[in-house]
Amino acid sequence: MSHEVVEKNAGLMAVLIFIVISIGGLVEIVPLFFSQQTTKPSPGVEPLPAIEFAGRDIYVANGCYNCHSQQIRPFRAETERYGDYSKAGEFVYDRPFQWGSKRTGPDLARVGGRYTDDWHYVHLINPRDVVPQSNMPGYPWFAERTVDGEQVAKSMAAQRDYLGVPYSDEDIAAARELEGVTEMEAIIAYLQGLGVNGGTSDG
Repeated sequence: MSHEVVEKNAGLMAVLIFIVISIGGLVEIVPLFFSQQTTKPSPGVEPLPAIEFAGRDIYVANGCYNCHSQQIRPFRAETERYGDYSKAGEFVYDRPFQWGSKRTGPDLARVGGRYTDDWHYVHLINPRDVVPQSNMPGYPWFAERTVDGEQVAKSMAAQRDYLGVPYSDEDIAAARELEGVTEMEAIIAYLQGLGVNGGTSDG
């Protein structure tokens, strides 16, 4: 059917517009009937504890998501390398999510527990000490800077009040006790928690 036929026939154009809008509407509306499947936490998934929440903020602030994804696709090549594929329920409390799309470095969705804290420490100070071919920059200042517990508490409270993340007053109070904790300790805690709850760490 040529454009000329459609453009000269108002009735036909109206019908085709209605069909297109109907299809678009169904694509937008039908998934809402199944939204509970994507908004219900996977078994074992809980909001991040204060130190991991602080580590996640450091991860985001330093742009780690620009080189590392946190989403394993349901393909054999992916699951054999990184572990079980990612499920929507794992990201219910991940605001904003860190799926990413670029893998200059490996996917981190199941990195929790794969390496020791000491390995992560050395890797973050100078990645080439443990991965000679790495082109990742070092972050030695993580070991020198400390976490702002009061700011972490405010961020957690905002996620509870505006995004519905079920943090308790006790959870938020725990963030204020992070004074003196280094950014290195916080980001390692965050990395060690990735994929541990709600997913398998070794596929």
